[in-house]
Amino acid sequence: MKIELIQLKELGDERGFLVALEVNKDIPFSIKRVYYMHGLSSVTPRGFHAHRDLRQVAICITGNCKFVMDDGISRNEYTLSNSSTGILIDKMIWHEMHDFSDDCVLMVVASDVYDESDYIRNYKQFAKMVSDDS
Repeated sequence: MKIELIQLKELGDERGFLVALEVNKDIPFSIKRVYYMHGLSSVTPRGFHAHRDLRQVAICITGNCKFVMDDGISRNEYTLSNSSTGILIDKMIWHEMHDFSDDCVLMVVASDVYDESDYIRNYKQFAKMVSDDS
């Protein structure tokens, strides 16, 4: 499985820091939606789905959390804990998020608007789709 961690350019000095997200430069797609999650419980995991076509980059703006990324063949865990590192969630990658710190703010930029029909919420269905494509 090739999971891409994206290093975002952080500019700053004694006045503070700035991280910019530029389409097709820092983010490998056109951005059509941005959302963020906060007030997350450290004991309640999120995600548990894949997307047929949607691509996303998740960035932990403050705090930290863990991602489980699964391509139907292998499963790996990653920790996001730096506001200048994003994780690319490509299409057909099952993802789960957990162990949110109390101060976690997780921002996601997406390649398209919300579309419920793009979600695969059943892992067995996801695994079958992946094996059928192999």
